[in-house]
Amino acid sequence: METIRIDTDARGVAHLRLARADRHNALSGQMIRDLAAAAAQLGNDPAVRVVVLAAEGRSFCAGADLGWMQEQMRADADSRRAGAGELAAMLNALNTLPKPLIGRIQGDAFGGGIGLISVCDLAIAVPGVRFGLTETRLGLIPATIGPYVLARMGEARARRVFMSGRPFGADEAMRLDLIAAVAPPERLDAAIEAEVAPYLACAPGAVAAAKRLARRLGPPIGPAEIEASIAALVEAWEGDEAAEGIAAFFDRRKPRWQSG
Repeated sequence: METIRIDTDARGVAHLRLARADRHNALSGQMIRDLAAAAAQLGNDPAVRVVVLAAEGRSFCAGADLGWMQEQMRADADSRRAGAGELAAMLNALNTLPKPLIGRIQGDAFGGGIGLISVCDLAIAVPGVRFGLTETRLGLIPATIGPYVLARMGEARARRVFMSGRPFGADEAMRLDLIAAVAPPERLDAAIEAEVAPYLACAPGAVAAAKRLARRLGPPIGPAEIEASIAALVEAWEGDEAAEGIAAFFDRRKPRWQSG
């Protein structure tokens, strides 16, 4: 695959790595498709027991690739809806992966990167990492990632950061329940291994069934919620604020709503 790398060790621990380091692992259309294919591949492979979601380079994931978003905004209505649907389907595939999914967060995560963390069963980050749901700064909203962010943080905690676009650090990310722990860079892999190892003593079928049950009993993220998130993203793409926000980003100027 062009944008990700997968390697699986003899124990059945698969590392799924975002591999667009030169673009801060921003979610392009190709990466979205590659991640969806990887979820299907790993989910259907009986030799895989645990999946670690990681990234190459300095950033974990900068969010959606702005070039890809521009393409969606210029496309016709059917194409826009298809693009939003691909993003939503990829997130749902990772969220329902029938294997434990552990996030290794070695760098900054914004927008869609927060969505990727939220579909993990747990995530561990290094100190100094910056997080943020920055979509509203561009005239957009955290739409397709919204069901997973709300399920992870809970509505009350999510509303502290869901609309403001402000960055926050690893300590606050723990208080928001976005990440489970913080580990220094030299201890990050050991901390991930401490979460991986117990699963290797568990029956894989029971683990998959327990995860399905947790998802069934947790906040609903079914077809209606996913469809609402797709519609919300398409509506935002079609709005004047998104056009202004993304144009301002590429023009290296402030959008018209930003004061100071």
